[in-house]
Parts: sequence; C-alpha cells; structure tokens
Amino acid sequence: MSRRDPLVTTSIQYEPQTLDAAPILPSYVRGQWWSPDAPESAVGVVDAGTGEAVARVSTEGLPTQDVIRYGREVGHRSLDALTIHDRALIIKHLAMYLNEHKQELYEVSFRTGATARDHLIDTDGGIGTLFTISSKARRELPNSNVVLDGAVEQLSGDGSFLGEHIYTRLPGVAVQINAFNFPVWGMLEKFAPAFIAGVPSVVKPATPTAYVTEKCVRLMQESGLLPEGSLQLISGSARDLLDHLDMRDHVAFTGSAATANALRQHRNVLEGGVRFTAETDSLNAAIMGPDVTEESAEFEAFIKSVVLEITAKAGQKCTAIRRVIVPDTMRAPVIRALAERIAERGVVGPPREKTTTVGALASPEQRDEVLASVRRLIQAGGQVRVGGPDALDTVPDEGSFFPVTVLEFDDPRTTAIHEVEAFGPVTSVMGYSGEVEDAVEIAALGGGSLVATVCTHEPDVAARFAAGIGAHHGRVLFLDRDDAKTSTGHGSPMPHLVHGGPGRAGGGEELGGVRGIKHYMQRTAIQGSPDLLTGVTGVWHWGATAQTVTREDVESGKGVHPFRKSLAELKIGDQFRSDLRTVSLDDITEFAESTGDTFYAHTNEEAASANPFFPRRVAHGYLLVSWAAGLFVEPAPGPVLANYGLENLRFITPVTYDDAFRVTLTAKRITPRVTDDYGEVAWDARLTNQNDDVVATYDVLTLVAKE
Repeated sequence: MSRRDPLVTTSIQYEPQTLDAAPILPSYVRGQWWSPDAPESAVGVVDAGTGEAVARVSTEGLPTQDVIRYGREVGHRSLDALTIHDRALIIKHLAMYLNEHKQELYEVSFRTGATARDHLIDTDGGIGTLFTISSKARRELPNSNVVLDGAVEQLSGDGSFLGEHIYTRLPGVAVQINAFNFPVWGMLEKFAPAFIAGVPSVVKPATPTAYVTEKCVRLMQESGLLPEGSLQLISGSARDLLDHLDMRDHVAFTGSAATANALRQHRNVLEGGVRFTAETDSLNAAIMGPDVTEESAEFEAFIKSVVLEITAKAGQKCTAIRRVIVPDTMRAPVIRALAERIAERGVVGPPREKTTTVGALASPEQRDEVLASVRRLIQAGGQVRVGGPDALDTVPDEGSFFPVTVLEFDDPRTTAIHEVEAFGPVTSVMGYSGEVEDAVEIAALGGGSLVATVCTHEPDVAARFAAGIGAHHGRVLFLDRDDAKTSTGHGSPMPHLVHGGPGRAGGGEELGGVRGIKHYMQRTAIQGSPDLLTGVTGVWHWGATAQTVTREDVESGKGVHPFRKSLAELKIGDQFRSDLRTVSLDDITEFAESTGDTFYAHTNEEAASANPFFPRRVAHGYLLVSWAAGLFVEPAPGPVLANYGLENLRFITPVTYDDAFRVTLTAKRITPRVTDDYGEVAWDARLTNQNDDVVATYDVLTLVAKE
C-alpha cells in the first residue's frame, strides 16, 4: 500500500455506547490498518471522566513475527535511502503537521481524564520534542549515516595506522513499549530518535489510553511523510513480541518496575543480546534546603512546584513529586501552605470544564490502585493532612477521580514512604534534621529516582546536595528565586537532556539531544590507514590522499583553489598548500602594540628565554592564525559565503622571529544543508614551520554555496 493511499480502516468513533458495541481499536502493521475479524475476547476501555465505553482492544491473530520482519526488511529499505538530515527534516515536517491537527488529539485525550492544561504536557510536549530533536540532529550530526565519536587516535609513529569510534544504525527494529499516562509524548519521544537514527519503530501503547496513540499514529500516516515500514502500531497485547527479537533489536520500555524486571528475564534479553532499556517507578523528591524560611522567595517557589507536580496529569507522571523532604522546623508551615494552595488550585472535576485543574485517573483500575496505595501508606503511619480516602465523596462519583492528597510522616525513614508509590495526586511530607547529609540519606532511601528538586539559594548547599544525591538521580533541578519563573519545572523532561535514572527508576536513559539518537546506533572502534578511515567515515584524515594545489598552480592556471569550488565541485581531500612566510621581531612587536597583548613571552626577551616553553620572544598564536588566513584565502567573491568559526585550535610548536611557517588547508568534512542552497565545510588547517614541525592545528568552518 502506498503511504498516501486511503487507509483501509476508518478511525473509530468516540460516541457513547455499550462496551459490547464498542469498536475494536485497530493496529497499523505491514503498511495497513488491521483488526481481528471476530475476537473471542477483548479488553474494554472506558472514558475516565464518565465511565462510558470507548473501545475494545484485541490483537487475536496478529502475526507478530511478520510485523518484526516487515520492519527489518521494508522499514530499513525505506530509511536506508535517506541520510540523518533527510530523516530529521521529515520529523520537523511531521511536527508541523501534528501541530496543525493537535485539536483532534485534544478531543480524544479528554477521554483519558486529561484537562486542557494536561494536553499541553502530553500532546504539545510530544510535538515540541519532535521539533527539538530534529533541529539538534541537523545542527550537530553529519548529513550522512556514519557519526564520529571522539578524536582520532594515532596508533603508529608515522601516522599510517589510526583508530577512532563511529556510530552506525542498528539493523533491527526499535520496539517501544509505552505507559498509559503519556500516550502521545511517550511515543514521540522514543519514535523521533529511532527514526532519525534510521531504525524502524514498532509501538506498543498501554491499553487504557491506546486509543489516543492510535489517533496520533493515524494522523502521522495521513501526513504522507513517513517512509513505508518506518512505524507500526500494535494496539493491544503482544505477549510474544520479545520471542521474535534478537541482537539486532532494541526495546525501550516505560512502565512498572515489576513488568520491566519480568521483561529483563526473557531469554532473548539475557542470552540473545536484545538491547533493553527501561524507565520505571520513581519516588521522586522535592528537598527544601536548610537556608529556606517562610519569608524566603524560595518558599513560595517550592510550594508552587509541589502542588503543580501532584495536580498536573492528576499526578500520573513518572516524574511527579512523591516525597517532600523539608527541615523538621518547616514541616508545619509547608503542610499549611500546601493545603491552602491545593484548596485554591486543586479543583478535581470533569476534564472539559474550565474550572477543573485536576482531571480523572486514566481508568477505574488505576483509581483503585491509588486508593490501595494510599491506604498502605496510612497503615504505615501516614497522617492525612489533605484529601485521603475519607474525601472520596468530594469528587465526582462517575469516572475515575481521586482527591488531591497530602500525607505527613513523623518518621522519615518509614520503609513504606520509600517503597509504595501512589500513582496519582498524592504526596508525603517528612522532616529531616536540617543537616544536608541527613536529607541526602533520606532521599537515597528511594533506591534511585528520575528527578529531584533541591530548593536553595546557597551555592555551597547546592554543591553538597549535588555531590550527595547525584548518583541516585537521573536529573536534579536546583530551584531558587532567580530561576523560579524561567525553570521548565521539576516534572518536565527536556529533549535536550537525558531522561532516566538509576536503580528503581530503571537504569536507562532516553532523550538527551543527539544522545537519544545514538541509543539506536552501535558504537564501533575502527582501525586502519588514513585513506581507509576516510572512506569509511566520509571525513578526511591527515595522511590520506589529497588533491593539492599551490598558489603558483592557481596563478598559472594549473589548478583551482578549493575556495573557488561550489559544493557540487568540492571533494573531500581538496587541498591548498601555501608558501612560507617569515616572522620578524618587528612583526611581533607591532602586533603586541596594536592589540594590547603585551604578554611577556612576546615583549620581554629575558623573561621569554627563562620560560621553559619558549626559546626566546615568540609570535602570538593569534598572529599566526591571522596570517594563516591571509596565506590561504581566495579574496574574490565566489562560492565561499562566510567563515563562521574555528574549532579545536591547538598551538603546538612556538614560532620565534626569523622562523617561517606555511598553512595546509584541506576539505575535511562537507555537510550540505537539506533546506538551504548552501552547506557547511570544515577545513583541516595545519600550520608547519620551515622544518615541517607542526605549529598549530584547527578546523576552519565555512558556509559554501551548493552551486
């Protein structure tokens, strides 16, 4: 089926109906929409706000093995035909398309219990992640399918044998098993990096909100942007999924620690080499520093942060604040302030109503789990200060609502606080002695978390907390008066930074800019001659074959200066070698006087000679770099549009007066921009003296016209 052909199954209609009459939620596999003909059993999904039937979910008869094979074969062929930049640009256009149609996602998402504010977190957050990952990939990665990792290692004295690391895409599929609480963002934040890396995705959403993911995938397919086989959706159970995976494949799981641990025990993970990463339960903490008082600006910021994190998405966030750790003297003021703000901002009700700030939990089962967890915490010593089971009569009877709840524990080392997660609008307040080390010890009892907020205005306190809790957390937000208004918040994983955490949090990482893309690639050490490594990487290595011209060649018409070549003509290894230029003492003195750089190594013969690094007065490094530009530049208008910087500048051998040096400039890396009529060229610049000793090395960055 062409990716632009009409879909074979129409979108399900979200109208009130009985569960038996609810439509089967379709999957998108092998290039078409698929549903079982007459399933013997199906799981019913209801509207979290009203309890009305939404859909039935079943994958009876789904050929999982064929889904995996289709991704490996058809999906890879489609994606292999594109470069990293090509795929990143598709992600940008996909984000633009979803942005135009996000109201459709909002309408469906209301049924999950999400409020209008919650849509901004899930739907808009997912779309924003697409934009960010696309932009960073096009700025920071090459327009190819091989990514260099780190510097070249010289493995022989004469430079004929080199080593370095590269990333290439995995040859299998990216299986993405997502949680119920973020049916849009949870999918897109995994899909985008895998797609840009060149790995087809097989998405398995959680059943209670799978209909929102189905709607998003339907929009993505209707866009006509996705290459065939690059995205498949399994709407329902896929218990045999890991049976068909091997070392080529990657599984990214988000959900409970119990399920993650069960999946980790699968034979193909333990013995078959399937890559498995997990983001799981997390008892995240907000810690008030010992310097914060009720009068501090930080106090208000702290209270706002806690209430926001337990009310957004009805507290159904893996990053929500479950533990509030404050100095013992601040427990009562904090609880009082939390209660006041919750009374004002914690309005539980139907998600479509404008006055509602806390919607429903995703399903009746989820509500029952939260209730059971709160009761366990109460039995362990938690005292209800706001909400709790006795306040259930204050929230709507229909649907899956739960009151915003604050518990207080007298003993902060009560085991249940650090083990029981009530995955809803619930948090527990506990005290510490006021010593940073005590707060660190209490936070660590959580066994590893995704994120912690430390609220302090003292840099030394922040440093002590970072040293103490850093190893227990994937992310730490330091909150104070200066960043309170601009901070993206405790509970917002940013696509620029890694999202994950050690221990109980799963031990994985996602997002992180181009790091997220590299999760779906293999890092390989390669060794060989400069020519062979140039061929593998598409980046010129010093010592590889070069097409050299001199100023004399250019002036006589025997050669073309590389700066006179457009991207259509320029080749890796095109090289210009300048004449020697001699440095005089007057040159050094004049440069010192004109720039004001009168450092003694350039102006004081006796002091310079006494320095172990210099033979006598030496030329400024920046004088040499400036002169080097004059030695290699081709001044007339041409394809080179601009010089936009230097990278990796190193000064190696000092140049004194009466020495001479030349520059050898080689086209090292060519990166056409897919959206512009120019590209980027990195030139290897090497300065050598009259004895061919290396004086300086660096990369010159230019923008060059394609034609």
